[in-house]
Parts: sequence; C-alpha cells; structure tokens
Amino acid sequence: MIKRLLIAIVLLAVLAAGVVGFNMFRDQAIENFFANMPVATVTVYTVEVKPESWTPSIDAIGTVSAIRGVDLTVETTGIVKELHFSANQRVEQGEVLVQLDDAVQRADLFAARTQADLDKQALDRAMELQQRGVGSTVSLQAAEAAAAASGAQAEKLEAVLQQKQLRAPFAGTVGIPRVDIGQYLQPGTSVVTLQDLETMRADFTVPEQRLSQLSIGQPVRLTVDGDDNELTGEIVGIDPKVDPSSRLVSVRAAIENPDERLTPGQFARIYVDMPKEDDVIALPQTAVVTSLYGDYVYVARKPEADGEEQAPAEGEAEKLEARQVFVTVGRRSGSQVEIASGLEGGEMVVTAGQNRLNNGTPIAVDNTIDPAGQTGEQAASK
Repeated sequence: MIKRLLIAIVLLAVLAAGVVGFNMFRDQAIENFFANMPVATVTVYTVEVKPESWTPSIDAIGTVSAIRGVDLTVETTGIVKELHFSANQRVEQGEVLVQLDDAVQRADLFAARTQADLDKQALDRAMELQQRGVGSTVSLQAAEAAAAASGAQAEKLEAVLQQKQLRAPFAGTVGIPRVDIGQYLQPGTSVVTLQDLETMRADFTVPEQRLSQLSIGQPVRLTVDGDDNELTGEIVGIDPKVDPSSRLVSVRAAIENPDERLTPGQFARIYVDMPKEDDVIALPQTAVVTSLYGDYVYVARKPEADGEEQAPAEGEAEKLEARQVFVTVGRRSGSQVEIASGLEGGEMVVTAGQNRLNNGTPIAVDNTIDPAGQTGEQAASK
C-alpha cells in the first residue's frame, strides 16, 4: 500500500515538473522570437534644420464687417408706395430707395407755400407803403412776422415730406428688401441693409502682453474659410484700455476688398506681421511632439555601434534611425514654430510619421511627397 502511494507521488512530481518546464521553455522561446524579430523600417518625411529669415506674427481670430454698414429704417409712419432698389444692387449716396405715400403731406406743403407767397406779397406792400410814408411801423412789423411764420411752416412741411423718402446715406450695396409695396411701416422698421464693401474692417483681440508690439499702420494679413488667398491691410485702431475681465485688447484693421471677396460677418484669421528676423531656426508645427516630459522632435541619424558609426555595405542605402531630441519651443507664426534651443543647423527632423516612431526605430526618408500637399521639388524651392 505504501509502495503504491510513493509511486503515485513520484509520478505527480514528474508530471508537475514537466508542465513547469514546458511553460518555461515556451516563455523563453517567445521572448527569443520577439527579441530577434527585425524591427520594421518606417518611411518618414523630413526637413533640414537651417537658420533662415523669419517673419514672426501675432495670430488672432476676428470678425469682418464693412467700414460703413447700417440697417436702414424709416423715420415716420406710412404705406410703402414704391421700392426703387433690388437685392445686391449698387446705389449711390442720396439715391431714393423707398417712397412712402405722401399725398397728404404734398397737399399741406402746397397750402403752406401758397400762404407764404401771400404773406410775402403783403410784406412787400407794407414795405412800399412805409417807404412812401403812409404806412405805420406796426403794420410793417406785423407783415414781417406773418411772412416769417408762413415761410417757417412751409420749410417744416417740406422736411416732413422728405421723411416720406428713404435715401441712401452713402454709396454701397443694398441687401434683400425686408418690406413690400403696400405695407404699413412704423418708425424704426428695418427696411434693408446697406454695406460699403470696397473697404472692410476686421475687429479682433490680442493678449495684453502683445499690446506693446502693436502700432497704427502695422501691416496685417487676413484669411477666411473657403478662400486660401490672403488679403492685406493695416491696423487703423487700438483700444486705449485693456478689458479687465478678459485681459484682451481690441484692435481694428482696415482691409481692401476690391473684388468683394469678403462679406460682413465672416469669421477671419488675422496675422499681424512683426519685423523680419535673421538666423532663426523654425520648423513646421507638425514636427514638434508635446508630452508630459516636454516638447521633442525626432531626428534622423546614423546608427552607432560601440561608439563608432557603422559604414553601409557596398550597394546598400545608408541606414538611419530616429532619435528623440528634446527642444525648447519659442514663438509661433502660422504653421511654423521657433526652436529656441535643442537643435543645430544641418540636422534632419521628421515632420510626418512620428506616431509610429520610438527611440532607435529604423527609418527610411522619402521626401518626394510633402504631407502638406506639395511635391519634394516644390518644398525644396521654398
């Protein structure tokens, strides 16, 4: 009985040792497989680091509006009799846009002018009698007062008649009519918008730290969604105070709009150009990776072994690997970012494909296709 028990224990021990040994062998085989598995080469796009002239800018967002733009309203009540404009029509200053029914006002003005003429004739007779010495001073003064009163009444009724017409206060482009013929209007009713589209303005804000860098006449560039072409202008106004709630300063720029590419109310990106600087290292913002440990870039370098560079075999392409380099980021301007420290001229920095890289990953450089949509020749020509 004891002998059988010992045999069973021995068999169980052998079985357990076999299982443990198999697991250890399997884990070691897997480890060796991944350790010896070749790392895939990653194709990347690179740019050469070199000091160059750089124009920094203050980037902001703002709203486009016409240099002169109003929503026109009527001053008095009345029924719309005539509309003298259509949507998107160019109108001149003083042009009549809306005519209200003015039959009653015309009749009152006719009666007032008739009375003014009659009082003027009476004044002329009184002056003639005064000159002959048969008229009294009191009669002359009464005639003068009556003539002045009737003349003022005629001028008043003429002003009332003019209020029945809505005229363009300046030359510009009118929008869609908001009233119809026969509609009864109250004072303040919005009739149409009038915008002078030849010159636009862009209102934007900048942080108070940048206030000292702004000045009247400073050049600005502007882009809007759906139009990649830049428009140029200059700063025409800077608020003399900082908003205490947001710590921002309001700025206004005038933008020429000869082709009417800008429309009031559009969202715009504004770039205020600073003086040009030389010998600045700048990279595309896509090259910089931000992490908890700081900003870094990947640099294409030759692999090293035992402290010496490996020479490529005859007929083989030069081998490169990605090396992580931490950098200090400075100012930003458009798609470019200034590298204050960490890089030297001549190094090749990866600008696309960083998400597949680690320190030491083999890489192959292919600059024939620019991620920004340019060919390698176009990118090199810049």
